[in-house]
Amino acid sequence: MTSLTADPAARRDIPDATVARLPEYLRALTGLAERGISSVSSEELAAAAGVRSAKLRKDLSHLGSYGVRGVGYEVEFLAYEISRQLGLTQDWPVAIVGLGNLGHALAAYSGFATRGFRVVALLDRDPEVVGRQIAGLTVSAMADLEQVASERRVAIGVIATPAASAQDVCDRFVAVGVRSVLNFAPCVLTVPDGVDVRKVDLSTELQILAFHEQRKALAERTGGASLPAAAVAALQEVAQ
Repeated sequence: MTSLTADPAARRDIPDATVARLPEYLRALTGLAERGISSVSSEELAAAAGVRSAKLRKDLSHLGSYGVRGVGYEVEFLAYEISRQLGLTQDWPVAIVGLGNLGHALAAYSGFATRGFRVVALLDRDPEVVGRQIAGLTVSAMADLEQVASERRVAIGVIATPAASAQDVCDRFVAVGVRSVLNFAPCVLTVPDGVDVRKVDLSTELQILAFHEQRKALAERTGGASLPAAAVAALQEVAQ
């Protein structure tokens, strides 16, 4: 059995598309480890992650290892390597702004701590919410955002406010040195170079599912006929 190692230089520049799939590989590996499985083939891991095995092997080659011929991947080791590449082997202080229903749920989510994210600050502009205890933290006033973010060394800002407030919150995060923002507000944020924004729009995801449901219903009514591929691609681009 021969261990194959990729060129270490390949690790320096991992494509964004590969980075986007690494959490899915980690989720699959975590599930395998919980079931007591110590090694897994590329085909089995790809199936668990919902991708093709060739794509998985190419993605993992960017981490520096192709696994072991005849054995596959060592589950715990590969999970650690992916965690390390994702930066999950250290704690990342997180601040959540906007403690409505969504923000409250995010603050109470226990899964953050087990994945390397430590919620250190909660902020809201509603006087009735400020001062409350949520998930062991006291909600701070928006007026204190800069001070709280600096003192608690916030690395990631989570925005769960209405759209009208999101850009201002983002600007204040950036001004105090926060360079990573997770945006749940239904709007597009403008940020300077060097700041990364990830947008999570639940309504958009539901609209895309509705689009696919409509296509399936149409195919059933027309005996399997569907929209032309070019029309489908155009509609999907608009939906995204």
